[in-house]
Amino acid sequence: MNIVVLVKQVPDTYSERKLRSQDSTLDRDAADAVINELDEYAIEEGLRLQEKHGGEVTIVSMGPEKATESIRKALSMGADKAVHVSDEALRGSDGLVTSAVLAKVLTRTGFDLVILGSESTDARMGTLAAMLAERLGVPQMSFASEVSIDGSAITIHRLADYGYDTVEGSLPAVVSVVEKINEPRYPSFKGIMAAKKKPVDTLTLADLGIDPSEAGLAASGTEVVSFASRPPRAAGTIVTDEGDGGVKAAEFLAARKFI
Repeated sequence: MNIVVLVKQVPDTYSERKLRSQDSTLDRDAADAVINELDEYAIEEGLRLQEKHGGEVTIVSMGPEKATESIRKALSMGADKAVHVSDEALRGSDGLVTSAVLAKVLTRTGFDLVILGSESTDARMGTLAAMLAERLGVPQMSFASEVSIDGSAITIHRLADYGYDTVEGSLPAVVSVVEKINEPRYPSFKGIMAAKKKPVDTLTLADLGIDPSEAGLAASGTEVVSFASRPPRAAGTIVTDEGDGGVKAAEFLAARKFI
């Protein structure tokens, strides 16, 4: 089985994240870079399906040269090889452009199953799986908390407020996963050393036959119109208990319509 896992490098949610004032795009140098958390669950699910059904797991990532760090971590978890799409002309690309570029990559690599996290922690759009499936002309199966494959049939448990729906489809397909699907493994020392020798194919827009004018900020259908820094946290209110602390606390909460 040819399993492709899409991996995005994002700013660490525990770091201070910023936008660039000159073009309102994400400042990727302002925070530590990590694998998008939900994509780690996608990697784990791809590896588990490979262990059960055989085949290869290929990591595909679109991002600057720095994204190589996240690609190597994914390989150290057990993936077999990777494709890194890196081109300065991609800077500022929105979900529409990203899906078009990744669709070109997936057409080039071929796939039976594409797995990715249900959203990224920087954009939080949650629409890439749908756009990819549409461009590729294959079924989209979203918010999967369980995946099972039997021949060319694929079944998922789709997470819902009331539990889950059972959704059936056929391969090839695009599946987005949620954090409840598994527990990602930690890279072993052996895996880390082995990752250094695994092949990473680096592609540019020219390699994919995409004109630079069709990518990047200028070609994107969405834009950030304005933004402002979060104001500093205001000092809290101190309630001194002089025998009426409970009353003061209640008045404080009532004034803010909590009670």
